[in-house]
Amino acid sequence: MRRRLINSTLAVVLVVIAVFGLSLVIVESRTISNSAQESVDSEALRLISVVESRLLGDERITPDVLDEQVDTNRYARVEIPGRSPIEVGERPTDSVIRSTEVGEQGERVTVEESGSAVTREVGRTLLIIGAVALLAIVSAVLLAVRQANRLTSPLTDLAETAERLGSGDPRPRHKRYGVAELDRVADVLDSSAERIARMLTAERRLAADASHQLRTPLTALSMRIEEISVTDDPDTVKEEASIALTQVERLTDVVERLLTNARDARTGSAVVFDLDEVVKQQLEEWRPAYRSAGRAVVCSGKQGLRAVGTPGAVAQVLAALIENSLMHGGGTVALRTRVTGNQVVVEVTDEGPGVPADLGARIFERTISGRNSTGIGLAVARDLAEADGGRLELLQQQPPVFALFLSRIPPTRKEEDRPVR
Repeated sequence: MRRRLINSTLAVVLVVIAVFGLSLVIVESRTISNSAQESVDSEALRLISVVESRLLGDERITPDVLDEQVDTNRYARVEIPGRSPIEVGERPTDSVIRSTEVGEQGERVTVEESGSAVTREVGRTLLIIGAVALLAIVSAVLLAVRQANRLTSPLTDLAETAERLGSGDPRPRHKRYGVAELDRVADVLDSSAERIARMLTAERRLAADASHQLRTPLTALSMRIEEISVTDDPDTVKEEASIALTQVERLTDVVERLLTNARDARTGSAVVFDLDEVVKQQLEEWRPAYRSAGRAVVCSGKQGLRAVGTPGAVAQVLAALIENSLMHGGGTVALRTRVTGNQVVVEVTDEGPGVPADLGARIFERTISGRNSTGIGLAVARDLAEADGGRLELLQQQPPVFALFLSRIPPTRKEEDRPVR
């Protein structure tokens, strides 16, 4: 493309120079020739007037007198009836410019000038025109190269940007070139890059969230199946199978929740639910894991609380907090339910060392972890809480106290304090 732009510009310039240059040469040549002829004609008229005035005054007409009247580069011949012709200057032998005038008494004056002078003047003119044409060609080449670079360089950049997008690098360049059409293409590529970056981020986030949120129910389900495999008691098998089915339903709910959030993170399916059931479910799921670790998980606080939210999402938030205490905390883990204003609060605390001071303000950020964990669990838990109109906060760092706040529904029966169990 660069070569085509240069060649097309040069072709236009050469055509213009050929048309206008040739016309200028013809016009200048004729102008110079006419000017030379007019100068010779003028010389002949002036010389014939000198001869007539001397004849009328009976003055002598000699070569010396005429020599003063004739240009040194010209030849003059004066013919007077009854006298010998008088010649002044050297007569040219090549092509000549001639002018002849006849006086009232029959005298004849002929003035001649060599055509070589006209030829030299035309040559100088052609040289000037050629120099100007050469300068125009050089300028056109430089301009064509500059314009070609200005157009091809942005196209190369845009091609590289498109190639980067195709290779999986969605970083926008935000580079503009001062050409409206090219800047429009750059805008479209940058907006596409940002859209692809958002899509890739959403996909990676979905994969990370799915791996983390599915791990906990799968672990619990695996433990229930192990319990079934090692017992021969039909009642125990039936109980563990029922709990395993509950875990399967939770897995289904987790998958549906992940897909819903992937489509629109703001989409919620909040309903009024019994908070006691969700807390009881989590205690049953996690007690085997805590027994295996030689620890306990207990619950206390208000009973009969009804909250607004998604039961599956609330269960996932509590599971993330209980798992976090199992992995990073110590001693007994306590869940406590209480009421504050028009909200119900579920607090999760343990007897461990707590949250380090430098991580307190960033504990809910992704990839932030006190130990060698993924750092996703608490971030996902906060997203789930906010999607239902609630919030998840760290109330205290040492000992750690996490609190889940949910909207409260006025009780239909008397709320009672539950014993620690």
